[in-house]
Amino acid sequence: MKNQLRKHLKANLLNKIIYLINKYRFGFLGKNVFFDKNVDFIRFNKNLNVSDNVVFKSGAKISCCNASAKISIGANTTIGYNAFIFSSKSIEIGKDCMISSFVYIVDSSHGIKKNINMNSQDEIADNISIGDDVWIGQGSTILPGVKIGNGSIVGARSLVNKSIGENKIYAGNPAKEIGIRS
Repeated sequence: MKNQLRKHLKANLLNKIIYLINKYRFGFLGKNVFFDKNVDFIRFNKNLNVSDNVVFKSGAKISCCNASAKISIGANTTIGYNAFIFSSKSIEIGKDCMISSFVYIVDSSHGIKKNINMNSQDEIADNISIGDDVWIGQGSTILPGVKIGNGSIVGARSLVNKSIGENKIYAGNPAKEIGIRS
């Protein structure tokens, strides 16, 4: 049985045109991918791989920030309203995930050495891996080097700066374990 979101999605002509355009822009684009209005794919789109039945809601911004950066999104995953996914190295999102609105996933940061202008410092990047069947709550931030295990949940407005095991429930700033899925 389809969930409520997919049950009520109606691909119109504009969505079909956007799909066809992106089919040639992306490294891989699966079947039945839904693009809401105002979704931006910024830079190096050939490094973006999107599996079947992914939903991109309005305002989402996805960017492979350099020629070697990669983003992979698994089947049946939903990217929420105004979510930002910015990769300088590698971001992998598994299948059947829910990335809520206003989620920020970024795999890079900048150096913080004293006596060097902040905008002149080297970028520091580390892979992000989000397993299958993961739910990231509204307004959360996922930082470089984080791995989130299959079946885990990140509560709304959480700052995830450390990896999370499978079937864990984390929340807070910084995020801490508050439960286990049963």
